Amino acid sequence: MKVGIVGGTFDPIHVGHLMVAACVHAALELDETRVVVAGDPYQKNPPTAPGEERLEATRAAVEDLGIDGIVVDDSEVRRAGPTYTIDTVEQMRGDDIYLAIGNDAATRIPTWHRVDDLRELCTLALVKRPGAAPVDLPGWRIAPVDIPLLDVSSSMIRERLMLGLPVDGLVPAAAMRVVRKYGRYAGAR
Repeated sequence: MKVGIVGGTFDPIHVGHLMVAACVHAALELDETRVVVAGDPYQKNPPTAPGEERLEATRAAVEDLGIDGIVVDDSEVRRAGPTYTIDTVEQMRGDDIYLAIGNDAATRIPTWHRVDDLRELCTLALVKRPGAAPVDLPGWRIAPVDIPLLDVSSSMIRERLMLGLPVDGLVPAAAMRVVRKYGRYAGAR
């Protein structure tokens, strides 16, 4: 089975995340694309919202997206301790795995936990990001994926919400209902 992984903190999930999942899924003709919510991302600041809230909003957004074969994977939220991509990939042994990563984030991949093992187990679905320079990743199998250039980030969404500014069209309505339910981001409306 050809399986894609679109991982992230999703704090909160936004249309850019969904665009990556949809484009990777279609471009690589994947059987399944798993949107994996990071539990405790070891190379990032702690998320604003707890894993269960981010997972609930991600499920709502992916369900609302309505593309057959794109599903939410909760394994990293359920796993105790720091979240490592290699642990998630190892759970899928036997599948043909495509790990979606933006070319901006790919520059940091040499610092990832057990990167040599990860390189052996998956192909990078290298997603072009706005303004990011090309990246050289010797030894990796790479499947390039073009996506429309969307200049949106979770940090920008959080900032807009904290300032009471609208995020309509940037955060799926179903996910926004979850954000409002918990009131995690000051000024969320």
